[in-house]
Amino acid sequence: MSYVHLFESGEHSRNLGHFASLVNIASIHGEINKSEDKLLKRFAHKLGIHKDEIKKILKNPSKFPINPPNSKEKRLERIHDLFDIIFIDHIIEDDEHQLIEKYAIGLGYTEVLAKKLIKRSIQIYTGGLNFEDYKYLVNKKINT
Repeated sequence: MSYVHLFESGEHSRNLGHFASLVNIASIHGEINKSEDKLLKRFAHKLGIHKDEIKKILKNPSKFPINPPNSKEKRLERIHDLFDIIFIDHIIEDDEHQLIEKYAIGLGYTEVLAKKLIKRSIQIYTGGLNFEDYKYLVNKKINT
């Protein structure tokens, strides 16, 4: 196996684990609804997950371990993906909160950093930004 194939294989394995985590979050309250299913399919496409792999993961997502990416930005992107799934119904429930904290720790964040990251992400997703943060984000987007 070439070095490139070995790298792709490791990356694909990480993507399978990430997709399985997304499925776990989406199915925490039972059946996956249409909005969640649509978003999961989009993530599967983005992550290069094949249809047969999707079926296996949907059947038993806990068989696929978290395999964290090396990049800080990729880890943060994975947290962002989870929040997209969680906030499809515009709320975060206690079990979702606990699961995403565990996932953040599984990605390599310390417990303290995971709690801060989750708290801050919830503020962002629920519109709980203070004016200074809002101004920063708006100006950053306009100036780029």
